[in-house]
Amino acid sequence: MLLWVSLLILAPVSGQSATAHKPVISLHPPWTTVFQGERVNLTCNGFHHSPQRTKWKRWYSGKEIVRDTPGDTLEVHESGEYRCQTRGSTLSNPVHLVFSTEPFILQAPYSVFEGDTLVLRCQRRGKKKLTAVKYVWNRKILSISNESQDLLIPQASSNNNGYYQCIGVEDKNYVFRSNPRMIKIQELFPHPKLKATVSQPTEGNSVNLSCETQLPPERSDTPLYFTFFRDDGVVLSDWSKSPELQIATIWRENSGFYWCGAETVSRSVHKRSLPLQIQVQRIPVSGVLMETQPPGDQVVEGEVLVLVCSVAEGTGDTTFSWHREDTKESLGRKTQRSQRAELEISVIRENHAGGYYCTADNSYGPVQSGVMNITVRGTPGNRDGVIAAGATGGLGTILAIALLFSCWHRRKSGDGFRGNETRSPPTAGPEESSHSICPVQVALQPLYGNVHLEEGDLVYSEVQTIQLREEGEASTSRTLLKDKHASVVYSEVKTQLTDNSAGKVISEDEDTMESYENVLLVHQSPKPSAVLKAPGVTN
Repeated sequence: MLLWVSLLILAPVSGQSATAHKPVISLHPPWTTVFQGERVNLTCNGFHHSPQRTKWKRWYSGKEIVRDTPGDTLEVHESGEYRCQTRGSTLSNPVHLVFSTEPFILQAPYSVFEGDTLVLRCQRRGKKKLTAVKYVWNRKILSISNESQDLLIPQASSNNNGYYQCIGVEDKNYVFRSNPRMIKIQELFPHPKLKATVSQPTEGNSVNLSCETQLPPERSDTPLYFTFFRDDGVVLSDWSKSPELQIATIWRENSGFYWCGAETVSRSVHKRSLPLQIQVQRIPVSGVLMETQPPGDQVVEGEVLVLVCSVAEGTGDTTFSWHREDTKESLGRKTQRSQRAELEISVIRENHAGGYYCTADNSYGPVQSGVMNITVRGTPGNRDGVIAAGATGGLGTILAIALLFSCWHRRKSGDGFRGNETRSPPTAGPEESSHSICPVQVALQPLYGNVHLEEGDLVYSEVQTIQLREEGEASTSRTLLKDKHASVVYSEVKTQLTDNSAGKVISEDEDTMESYENVLLVHQSPKPSAVLKAPGVTN
């Protein structure tokens, strides 16, 4: 799953707070041990501009000596512990200076931080040169040189802490040994600490992460870069100057352990936080409801029906499923990160009527909606004895569908129906029997001749249906058809029945009812202009 995050570009957390106005002393030259009679310049740093006056304090043999100087620099030539202070600031950290009377000394800088290059220098008083120099660390020889030169340890770390000593060789194998000097590499910044605005957030909410660490006053201007990552090294952000990360939307699959890292521009110092566990909480689904579009529990046959399943509460990926109550069968299933889903039934039929319900599940088990009973209303269509068929087309084009009604009549001795009203049958062909001329096929002809259809006219037609009943009486029903968009031609199909001398109508099947049916032929025309009536039908 995707995890949406954004970076907040803010000032690094490595900035100072309580020590923001604490000055720092720098030395020139940088050594804390020099020969007696030499001079060292001390500068009180940590301000945007040079202060008007600086207060200096020197501690030596239990005595405090205070001096005020214009500006921020003081030249010293005496051993002791020095601090500085200006108006509105606290006292700086102490700097211990030694003006040595020894003939051979080991010089080291005032402070060395992680990632710095540690520079050590062996010095012989006077103008004589050393022919060989050995640097010893914790009684182990680090370097041997035939000439007097500095020892460089790049990217110093806490592994370089320990006692250092110089051994120098003059002409005639005269050996000098300096006093051992304890050197401790200072931490540039502690391991960062990852913090979150909330450790158990709810799905769908945002979470802010911060990677907190702090630089010492001496290195408060050192730029740091930060990154954030999750289980198995899933990187959440590239290296950035911002110690803040905003997770805009968090989901349960984003639960796990989170870390952050901080490093210098040169990457000489890189540190990682302890893991922080974030457990995302999911809200179970509740208030499952099923609705329809269009709304209501009655739909018209042939229309589109949309079943809408929604939940009042619930987060994360939710699986929606739709079912019929009678069969329990699943009509469809959708899984999405939403509180609402739709299922479309493209064409609704009468057999779709019944009870429907839906379920929603976001891993806590399915929750069912109430049952909704849906009824399907048929569209207006067939009338007694009339069947309509439609065709579409352009002007001047007639597309017709003829529906053929046929009957089969079989003679049965002694049985029959008598009708008071009969119609003249069509003439049988020479190959046809007068006793069995059904089914009779009547061909319907396209509309020609005196009938001319134009766009926009209205057609009114009357259809008469005659149906014989068992009592031998004919019933007549009239249906008025009214359509603004169709021209209608009626042709009549009649069934020839065998008539004996007594005028009886004979049928072999006493369960068969003979009927006179009118066939309706529909021609789609934008502008019908004729009023047509079926042959033999009177007003």
